[in-house]
Amino acid sequence: MKLINENKFFILATLIIVPFVLYAIFSNYAETPVDNLNTSVTIEIPKGASFSNVTTTLDEAGLIKHKRSFSMLARLKDAPTHIRAGEYDLSSSMSPKDIINKLIKGEIKGYCIPIPEGFNICQIAARLASVKLVSEEEFIGTASDPEFVSSLGIEGNSAEGYLFPDTYILTRSMGAKEIMKFMVNRFRQKVTPDMIQRAKELGFTTKEFVTLASIIEKEGGPKEERALISAVFHNRLIKGMRLQSDPTVIYGIKDFDGNIKKKDLREKTPYNTYLIKGLPPGPISNPGMDSLLAALYPASVNYLYFVSKNNGFHHFSSDLASHNKAVLKYQIKRRKR
Repeated sequence: MKLINENKFFILATLIIVPFVLYAIFSNYAETPVDNLNTSVTIEIPKGASFSNVTTTLDEAGLIKHKRSFSMLARLKDAPTHIRAGEYDLSSSMSPKDIINKLIKGEIKGYCIPIPEGFNICQIAARLASVKLVSEEEFIGTASDPEFVSSLGIEGNSAEGYLFPDTYILTRSMGAKEIMKFMVNRFRQKVTPDMIQRAKELGFTTKEFVTLASIIEKEGGPKEERALISAVFHNRLIKGMRLQSDPTVIYGIKDFDGNIKKKDLREKTPYNTYLIKGLPPGPISNPGMDSLLAALYPASVNYLYFVSKNNGFHHFSSDLASHNKAVLKYQIKRRKR
């Protein structure tokens, strides 16, 4: 009888102690890093990857021990249904629990990408491709896909002008369309309904307003000159004069070599404002806020011409005779030196 009681006690003790021991072992595994070397590893989880594939990727990267224990811990946290695709910066000094939590939270690696004012679509595509976020061809093709552009609420066949210059945190999992939507949404946030209304009061559609701002942007010059440059173009439009803007000509030239020639000014393209009247068919760059505001609020001056002074500033004139003198002073004589 005594032996039976002892056996019952031993069995009962085992049933109580063993789960606690297993729990302690499992908890220790969950909290213990693979090693203390703090080796950084970037892994990529493709869209549609199974949890088994995720575990294999982590294992091959040397980030987990005991695949079964890791899988059990992940399933206890319901990780298989919550892990987001993308790139993750992980470390061998992280515990299995930390790794799983990071994957569940979707703490995807972000790339800080500055997009300068005045960049066009091709320049933006090249910058994104330089860090392998997209291919240049995919981005340019998406930006000129009429159906996709229309879905963004943009008038015309291109997203040019609406990819707002800013510093973005982007991920490799986004793709060209999502990145473009992100940039266009930033444009919608910055360009307020009051600005659109002001454009209407000036007789411009949104596309025309952005087109003018894009030309002002590419003409360059300091912030304080933007309203003066804007005034020149506004005055020319009112008088029915051609805009005669070199940046528009350049935009229409395929494989421009960086040196504008007289023959370029005579080349018939939809963007050659030496030949066409009014604004070109769409923006030639993605303008920043200074140029957007300048397009809406030109200076109250009667200037019709400007020429670069080769120091970052421009000389403005109200008549052709004065302009020709300025060209002689700042351009022709300079080239003869």
